[in-house]
Amino acid sequence: MKKIFRILLIAILIGAFGGTMFFLYNKSKTKPDVFETKNPFISTVILKTVATGSVVPRYEIEIKPQVSGIIDELFVEAGDRITKGQVLARIKIIPDMVTLNSAETRLNKAKINYEDAKIDYDRQQKLYDKKVVSYVEFKAAKLGYDSSKEELAAAENNLELIKNGVTKKAESATNTLVRSTIDGMVLDVPVEEGNSVIRANTFNDGTTIASVADMKDIVFEGKIDETEVGKIKEGMPIELEIGAIEKEKFAAILEYISPKGVEENGAIQFEIKANVQLKEGQFIRAGYSANASIVLDRKDSVMVIPEGMLKFRNDSSYVEIQLEEEQMFEERIVKTGLSDGINIEITEGLKKEDKVKGEKVDPKKL
Repeated sequence: MKKIFRILLIAILIGAFGGTMFFLYNKSKTKPDVFETKNPFISTVILKTVATGSVVPRYEIEIKPQVSGIIDELFVEAGDRITKGQVLARIKIIPDMVTLNSAETRLNKAKINYEDAKIDYDRQQKLYDKKVVSYVEFKAAKLGYDSSKEELAAAENNLELIKNGVTKKAESATNTLVRSTIDGMVLDVPVEEGNSVIRANTFNDGTTIASVADMKDIVFEGKIDETEVGKIKEGMPIELEIGAIEKEKFAAILEYISPKGVEENGAIQFEIKANVQLKEGQFIRAGYSANASIVLDRKDSVMVIPEGMLKFRNDSSYVEIQLEEEQMFEERIVKTGLSDGINIEITEGLKKEDKVKGEKVDPKKL
């Protein structure tokens, strides 16, 4: 019994040892590399460059008052559509005390002169009617009277202008009403009722009452690197992608390329502008960030392969073609054409039935 048990134990040990050796042998065997293959295919290759920037109105006008004072009333707010000549605000004038005092003094003097001239005129009128004085003397009195009358009216108007910014004779031409100079949309109203405003002068640009722009005339303003500015020209079509408007692209026409570059972060950038072609009913808010794709070159229905399959040696480009024997490859020189960064055109050296060596396949996925 003990003999049988000993023999069985030895057999188990021998079997375990043999199994372990077999497992280690199989594990130590190197599996051959396996590569995927792809055939060349027909596709369209489009070479693009991308410029970053934003969409803005072509003309944005800042409306400023013609007089200094306090905003008495605002008639518009941001987002309103307005027409040329529409009143945006009314200004209440706060007169300068020195100027006001001078105007009142002038008016008082004009009244005194007028009353004196009127007395002299009335006296000369009676004497002339009685043929006591000549027409020359009467005419001189009448001229003095008319002049003093006009001076009085001018002094009254001057005082009204200083106090209220408008005369009684020309209420529609008042400077206290701020009007729009163009048709468009109000983009911003940076002031509120009660704010003090000043007119533009030699030392100050003046207070902006409202910013107005024609939102139907929109342009893309962006910058492009110096390495690609030589490949573009005015009139080229552009495709805009606006980050805030998903799943919609906008057409534009390149209309301006800056003749001078500006250094930014160590690179020379050139400003470009493109006219955005808005469709009927489309609306874009000013200031949206956008990316402009500019087509530099395009080839339709050409033979291509993924660019990652192409290899380089010295000045030559080559690929590896699968032979009839599985996973055996040979090198073949090819000539390339246009590339879009993903696929590259092959002009010579390949046929559609050729199988080109690609990436190595993970053995775990086999």
